[in-house]
Amino acid sequence: MRPVPGTIASSLAAGAARLGQAGVDSARHDAELLLAAVLGTDRLSLYVEPKQPVDEEAAARYRELVDRRAGHEPVQYILGWEEFRGLRLTVTPDVLIPRPETEGLVERALELLGGLDHAVVADVGTGSGAIACALAAARPDLELLAVDQSLGALAVASDNVRTLGLASRVRLLAGDLFGPLASLRGSLDMVVANPPYLPAMTLASLPAEVVRFEPRLALDGGPDGMRVLRRLIAEAPAHLRPGGWLVMEIGEEQAGALASLMAAQGFSAIGARRDLRGVERYIEGCWAEGKSVVPLTGVATQRLSC
Repeated sequence: MRPVPGTIASSLAAGAARLGQAGVDSARHDAELLLAAVLGTDRLSLYVEPKQPVDEEAAARYRELVDRRAGHEPVQYILGWEEFRGLRLTVTPDVLIPRPETEGLVERALELLGGLDHAVVADVGTGSGAIACALAAARPDLELLAVDQSLGALAVASDNVRTLGLASRVRLLAGDLFGPLASLRGSLDMVVANPPYLPAMTLASLPAEVVRFEPRLALDGGPDGMRVLRRLIAEAPAHLRPGGWLVMEIGEEQAGALASLMAAQGFSAIGARRDLRGVERYIEGCWAEGKSVVPLTGVATQRLSC
């Protein structure tokens, strides 16, 4: 694709053709996103004035972005952002690109939190901070603790937390799983997590956009995909209040085995839920029975209940 000045319509056609030839499934859609980014507009506006000229500088920049996408670099990394539950989140190759499936995890977490005010929730393995930011944006009363062992991921999450104005309610912590939460044992109302859950042997078969560009640390769940999930199930009870919930996104055909592990660990009200494709994508369990907790003020407060 040569950087020949033309119109919006001709540029879109050339970009979509280049991406289609490279085997990009969403060729037209991605060509629109990239041209809109170059022109500082949105996709819809491209069709309002399709005959508007595209100058040489913009054409050259557009070609550069299209060539990157033709190399199967994810469009989200090229643009530097992704939408998640109405929030525009910064994303880089240090973090997994937020998926629509994870929006379902956030929705279920909000349902379980229900009318509980001022709940304390840990997002373990926060990555870009998508889950923590979405929960905090939806519920201004929540306190979020977002944990990740990747300093690169935490830098991205920090950018998102600040940009969205959530810094007063989302605290970022560096460390492995529950390590940074040792001082909060028995204090959490919920642990929510989208851990790596893909079996290691399946990674090579993933689309090039995933296997070549997204962080392996966020994908590789070990031989059966459940290495981190097992740790979450084993370690969460020590950090949950009685009646607190563990809610996780999981891989296909993992629900049965994980439900058995959760039951053996002492969770109750265990359930698996399906995503929009009908796949059992989420699992939840309640730690013991809810009871009144007496804080330092001496006033009893009803917490979550199983």
